Amino acid sequence: MQLFSIAYRADQRWIWLIGAGLAGLLLAFTPPLVAASWLLSITALGLAICDPVWPVALAVLSVPFQQLVTLPGGLSVTQACLIVVLLSLFRQLSQPWPALKPPGIALVIFIWMLALSAATTPLSRSEALKETLRWTTVLLIYTATVWVLQDPSRISWRRKVLITCLLVAPSITALIGIGQFLTGIGPESFAIAGGRVRAYGTIGQPNSFAGYMNQAWPLAVGMIVALIETRRRSAQFWPILFALCIAAGSLLGGLLTSFSRGGWVGALIGGLITAIVFAGRYGRTMVIRTGITVLLISISSILLLQSGILPPALSNRITSITDNLRLFDPRHVEITPSNFAIVERMAHLHAAWRMLQERPLLGIGPGNFSIAYERPTYSGSTPTWIKPWYHSRGHAHNYYLHIAAESGLIGFSAYWGFIGSIWYCIIRAAQQTHHALIRGIILGGTGVVGALNGHNLFENLHVLNMGIQFGVVIALLATLDTGNTILPKPKEEL
Repeated sequence: MQLFSIAYRADQRWIWLIGAGLAGLLLAFTPPLVAASWLLSITALGLAICDPVWPVALAVLSVPFQQLVTLPGGLSVTQACLIVVLLSLFRQLSQPWPALKPPGIALVIFIWMLALSAATTPLSRSEALKETLRWTTVLLIYTATVWVLQDPSRISWRRKVLITCLLVAPSITALIGIGQFLTGIGPESFAIAGGRVRAYGTIGQPNSFAGYMNQAWPLAVGMIVALIETRRRSAQFWPILFALCIAAGSLLGGLLTSFSRGGWVGALIGGLITAIVFAGRYGRTMVIRTGITVLLISISSILLLQSGILPPALSNRITSITDNLRLFDPRHVEITPSNFAIVERMAHLHAAWRMLQERPLLGIGPGNFSIAYERPTYSGSTPTWIKPWYHSRGHAHNYYLHIAAESGLIGFSAYWGFIGSIWYCIIRAAQQTHHALIRGIILGGTGVVGALNGHNLFENLHVLNMGIQFGVVIALLATLDTGNTILPKPKEEL
């Protein structure tokens, strides 16, 4: 602890000079890839010493690239960043502890329920422990973000840094995904009509890629709305607006080219929930505009589908959404190429329901869905009814049923308590008057949480360390009351 305090008080110019010297030695006497990894590590440590917001920012930026580079020791970039976050958090323990926030308390309770389920699982305790630790990283990044946002004198600048990172990282992988769609570069399993492929970016899977987009585009749109509301045309207005529009356009474009039906539904739900939450603030005009917009989009979609103007791949994808909402018993359905994906999804839902029925209180254990899926106990007397899906896809295609199957009704209730605590912060903040930056965070955060809740009806978005993105967003929402004892004028710029 004392070592961190001494390092923090040291002259930052000397720190950077020493770091530059070490970087020069690395570049001169080591292979390029090794030198680059060490250079990034030294830079991250230097930034962490200068300001605790940078480890959190680097962790957010690392999410799209976690699988592209392996650091010495077998660590991914994201894992290395989380270690730096943990060290930075230790350094801040000498400061006053931040006030407890509802999302943090609810998240701790949820993790304890996962640990209880893991301890009592009849299957793999190692897999259960791994899944519990994945949620612990969300708590780590949430706690670190809350801690760095407790200083009122620097909170505005730190919020801007975090928001920038929350938009830059997904925008980069969104542009990569759009490029994949346009060029047709990708696995054959992602192919669609016209020589295109579904966008998957650096995430690896189109549906998870769409989930990542849904955790970013509402924030970009929210910041655009808040910026326009300021009605101030300063020198910074147009460059910021242009950058936000580029980010929003790339993120929405990535979502569209992912051809993820669950992602599209999640985005629609996120937009509608945002309109509902802010109907009281913006009055009847907001409701009318939202209703007209939804009506026009619906009518336009119906006309386009009926006219045949839309490409067959897109129109078939849209019309199949209703099929995915229909419940049926997959054991008595003849599989055809047209219903293959729908029956496969229903097979996993049906298996998850059987898991919940067998262990309703504590579930089969976190991370054990795939193990339990392939056991005859949950597949019926023999596993042939799930033919040709002898192996699990990893989740139940509905996170709410998935978490209920893995952690039982106790874990399911704790998860909804966590989600409810986030909505409590959102509704409480939406009823107050804030300056532009805060309004943008509330609008964007509402859309992110709504889109994630909607998309989780079809997928599991708490994977691939995307919880880092979500953890920072909910920490921003939970700390909106920090540093705002004196509210700026409504027309203050971002």
